[in-house]
Order: sequence, then structure tokens, then C-alpha cells
Amino acid sequence: MSDLLKSYRFREEREADWRKLDLILTRAENSGVKALTDDEMTALPRLYRQAVSSLSVARSISLDQNVTAYLESLCTRAYFFVYGARTSIGERMMDFLRRDWPSCVASAVGPTLLAALFLFGGWALAFFLCMQDMEWFWTFHGQSFFDGRNPDATVEYLRSTIYTEEGEINDGQLTSFSSYLFNNNAQIALFAFALGFAFGIPTAWLLVYNGVMMGSLHAVFWQKGLGYEFTGWLMIHGTTELFAIVLAGAAGFVIGGAVAFPGQLTRLNSARRAGQKAATMAMGCVIMLIIAALLEGFGRQLINSDVIRYIVAFSILGLWFSYFYLPRKVETA
Repeated sequence: MSDLLKSYRFREEREADWRKLDLILTRAENSGVKALTDDEMTALPRLYRQAVSSLSVARSISLDQNVTAYLESLCTRAYFFVYGARTSIGERMMDFLRRDWPSCVASAVGPTLLAALFLFGGWALAFFLCMQDMEWFWTFHGQSFFDGRNPDATVEYLRSTIYTEEGEINDGQLTSFSSYLFNNNAQIALFAFALGFAFGIPTAWLLVYNGVMMGSLHAVFWQKGLGYEFTGWLMIHGTTELFAIVLAGAAGFVIGGAVAFPGQLTRLNSARRAGQKAATMAMGCVIMLIIAALLEGFGRQLINSDVIRYIVAFSILGLWFSYFYLPRKVETA
């Protein structure tokens, strides 16, 4: 009986402030923070602190569980308005695109260069090995690859895979190859990021492997005298897609570096601190892969001019470098 009386008195003394806070939160949740008056905005942090204090007392003296649960819910709701972001989803997305993503990429130049070294190093290694001896192609790919895109293919066949004849925009073979490239690179990007925690070793291996696959294919076209044409065909989407893979690999190396060299922190805490930056980079890679898919599915099949392909490819690459690495104005409050 005394516990019930104690709980009743505790609630009676403070309930008016709780209800006032509840009304303010309800209005903010329904109409947004801008709907609150100046007095309500001023009262919100004070009422929140009082509610937190009440919750602490309620827990310490084991009051009625209903009162404790109500205060926990009230304090949780208030916390997001007192300390949480005061922006809409659209505004948050714009902040991500305008500031968060490019700043994370720009601050990870070292890991990005390392990822590019592994990817294009594997590419160059496979290319030169295959140019010396095409048996290396079968070593890398096995006996079946890309429906005949191999050293035994004729020049005419290989040429037909990189140009779309009029009336053949929906060519199944070309679409299948485009789908393969997108799915393959999306998986590589995902795993390159996700496996970075293992000191970056799986990330490095995946980047080299992907580079070897593409470098050996590049050698096939180059040996048949179609190197210039194939490069333009690949670059129209590759400057975006391969850049995304490099950045995903860089994100993996950011985590791997934090685990391998934690400094004064534990490995877990070091990885947790690096994780936000790496995750931001990886989320941006999804956007790049979507853009690459559009370029791959439309631009590359609709544009047959080598010159235009190179212009589009280098223009897009220039835009990405400008977006990530050009200095930005510091926003002031």
C-alpha cells in the first residue's frame, strides 16, 4: 500500500510537466519542429531534463512499472528532438551528396590509390601475360567465357559484340553481357567493402582477381586489333563502375587499416570509428553503380561512335574527379 501511495504522489507532483512535454512532442511529430512556438522551443530541453531526472528517480526507488515505461517512452521521443537531426529525409540526402560522401572520399586518398593499384595492377599483369601467351587466358577463365569471347573468336565476331547494328538495340547477347558485368562488379564492390575487416587481405585479392578477369579479356580484343574500339566500348560505363569498385575497395582498406593499426584503441573500437567513414563511401558506391548501369544499358548500346564513347567516358570521369576532389566552400552557420 505504501508503494502505491509513493508512486501516486511522485506522479501527481510531476505529471503536469510530463503532459506538457507530451503535448509539445506530439505537435512536433505531427507538424514538424517549425510548428512549435518560441515558448515551446525554450521549454522543450528543460522539460526533457526534468523527465530524465524523473525516470532516474523512478528506476532507483522501483516505482510502478507503468510509470517507468511511460517515462522511458517520453524521454526517448524527446531525445530525438533535443539532440537528434532537425532535417527532413530530403535534406539529409542532400547533405550526404553535397558534403558527407565527397568529404569521406576526399579524405581517403591513400586507400583509394592502394585499391586502384591492386585493381589495375591485376589488369596490367593479366593483359601482358596474355599478350605474351594466350594460354594464360584459359588459365584465368577456364574453358567457357562470355559465349565465345575468347582467343579463338574471329575478328568479325568480336567486333559484333561491341557495336550494335541498326534495328538490333535489344540484342540478347549484348544485354546478357551488360547484365553480367553489372552483377559481377556490384558483387565485387560489396565484398571488397564487407571483407575489409580481415586486415584488407580479401579486399586486395578481390580487386586483383577482378582486374585479372578484365585485363585478360582486354588482351583478346587488343590482339585482334580491336583494342581501341573495345576500350571505348568499356569505358563509357567503366569509368563510373570501375571507380565505384575502387572506392568500395578503399572503404574496405579503411576498415582493414583500422583493424591492423588500431593505435591506442582496441581493434574493435578502432574498426567502429573507421566504420562510419567506410560505410558512407560504400553507400555512395551504390549510387555510382546505378548510374553505371544506366550508362551500360542505354548509352553504350545506343552510341556506336568510338569518338563519342571516349568523349562521354572522359567527361564523366572528369565530373567524378571534380565532385570528389575539387575544394569546396566551407559552409558557415
